[in-house]
Amino acid sequence: MVRHVCAVLSEVRPSLGDVRLLHTSDWHIGRTFHGTDLLAEQDTVLAHLADVIAAEAVDVVLVSGDIYDRAVPSAEAVQIANRALARLRSAGAQLVITSGNHDSAPRLGAFGDFAAAGGLHLRTTVGRIADPVLLADEYGPVAIYGIPYLEPEPSRHALGVPDAKGHNGVLTEAMRCIRADLAGREPGTRSVVLAHAFVTGGQGTESERTIAVGGVEQVGGEVFDGVDYVALGHLHGPQTLAPHLRYSGSPLAYSFSEAAQRKSVWLVDVDADGLADVRRHELPVPRRLAKLSGPIDRLLTAEEHGDLVDCYLSVTLTDSVRPVDAMRRLRERFPHAVHLDWQPENGNTTAALRYVDAVRGRADSDIVRNFLDDCRGAPPSESERELLGLALESAGRGES
Repeated sequence: MVRHVCAVLSEVRPSLGDVRLLHTSDWHIGRTFHGTDLLAEQDTVLAHLADVIAAEAVDVVLVSGDIYDRAVPSAEAVQIANRALARLRSAGAQLVITSGNHDSAPRLGAFGDFAAAGGLHLRTTVGRIADPVLLADEYGPVAIYGIPYLEPEPSRHALGVPDAKGHNGVLTEAMRCIRADLAGREPGTRSVVLAHAFVTGGQGTESERTIAVGGVEQVGGEVFDGVDYVALGHLHGPQTLAPHLRYSGSPLAYSFSEAAQRKSVWLVDVDADGLADVRRHELPVPRRLAKLSGPIDRLLTAEEHGDLVDCYLSVTLTDSVRPVDAMRRLRERFPHAVHLDWQPENGNTTAALRYVDAVRGRADSDIVRNFLDDCRGAPPSESERELLGLALESAGRGES
């Protein structure tokens, strides 16, 4: 296995054996889940990666963008990231990281030249796209190129192709630069590319932020032809678009649309001929996601739901009348219920409409008189009707 990575080929120290890579992405450190802090879960899963590195003798960790969930992460998020990177490095792997659309590229790339001396290689600028991290084994060099997330408008000018169109245009030019650099290197140089993009054929989830420009956000997989492995980031589900073209997905589920996914990383082996093997390693799940539907009284008493007590829960209530104080009641049994919806099973679709839709085109007095019926699917009691009448009168809109 390779145990030395550097940016200048003359400094590479060859070692015996294939090169083993661990492909991960979209950590989104600092993201909350329906208002619930996930820092502890993120810390747990990222700590597991260090165990994988040690057990699998991983040489290099590839992180394809979105280290953080926001451009200006909290101090707590930065601490989790620093601890994760230190663990990975201590486990014996070098790291190559690119910035994603959630990251601030300048912040993430700050002090990158100094970090490289300690084994952390940051690729966050257009100017370093064709500047690979180089390593070597007994078969020769391996070049790892990092393409940060490329916002089309500024990137087309930075790349010197002002006529390039959208994501496809700027990534096409980025890959042209990489191929040109690769062509000038030692024959037989193996190549790996990190990229943060929505590649055609990939399946998105509810938790990705759109990167559409002019309604178009996808790029063709053929843009990445000509290299041995492409470590993609941006889409949160693990998926294979081609043997050499894969998304690792996020290490945690960030929406209920990901409840059925098994989060994972890819272990990638590169031998004398290029891509030799790719294996999937599933990650631990600190807290499962689940969905539950039914009348609230049954959900609170049914024995078959006991195994969901520790899950992050999305609940759809089907009561004909919207239950009062439903989330508080649900959390007495399911403390990690985080999302609540109401879809009455009696077919009262008007009551289930968003309130703005239910009241569109109606007079103010009619809206007030029918407020409770619209919101909970049941008419007001006599005392509630009196209060609503007083509200109308105080507003000077009572019935004549």
